[in-house]
Amino acid sequence: MHPKLSREVSAAGLVADGRAGPVVTEADLAGLPRPAQRYLTFMGVVGRPRDTSFRAQFRGRFRLGASHPWREVDALQYSSRPDVARIFHLRMRIAGLSVYGRDTYVHGHGRMWVRPLDLFTVQDARGPEYDIGELVTFLNDAVLLAPSMLLGPGIAWSPVDDRAFDLAFTNEGTTVKARVFVDERGAPVDFETTDRFASVDPLDPARKLVRARWTTPVEGYRAVDGRMLPTSGRAVWHLPKGDFPYIEFRFEPGDIAFNVAPGL
Repeated sequence: MHPKLSREVSAAGLVADGRAGPVVTEADLAGLPRPAQRYLTFMGVVGRPRDTSFRAQFRGRFRLGASHPWREVDALQYSSRPDVARIFHLRMRIAGLSVYGRDTYVHGHGRMWVRPLDLFTVQDARGPEYDIGELVTFLNDAVLLAPSMLLGPGIAWSPVDDRAFDLAFTNEGTTVKARVFVDERGAPVDFETTDRFASVDPLDPARKLVRARWTTPVEGYRAVDGRMLPTSGRAVWHLPKGDFPYIEFRFEPGDIAFNVAPGL
């Protein structure tokens, strides 16, 4: 996946150059909701240069539906804050075939497409629902992996209570909203939004979409080079028929590299 991701990121025309931004100070946190200040402090943001990009490798399992089997997956992702871009590649086996999937948000537009053997396309989905869904997924990744990316234009912070705060993120005319839940330390334990759209039947070629609540609870954190990074978590659709966890992921030290130039 590394060469394919590298080529796609290089072709995206991003302005990210791999250089970190200005150092985050206590003054940058002043005025934010108190749980948001605890969160940024816990994550090790203060005193560190702002991240402008990251590349992450995911390991875990995925399923297409509640009655479908879990399948092992590998995934690789590049995200950039100057451009607000996210390019995500996933690979798994279905019916003995290697299936390659991509989720992207580039230049204000989201896209999802699936290619068995990465040779022919069985799904290529775009439109306003994907613009919204992919942008809020970018926001989710920033909250859990690169919180200093939140200290920039387009982000609005709002208080909720001592254990939660709200975020609103506007990019290219699209606004998404989410709620972040933190524990007593400030560690983010869940992320909740209704700005994502679930497929009524993921195997339906028409892929009718419905807006649904989506959460990403996190199991734990470890310190890596002065940062706090999640060890494992999952993504869950909350649908009328019940909750549907559909992907579980885990990270190991070294799985995430920060401030990486496009294509490297």
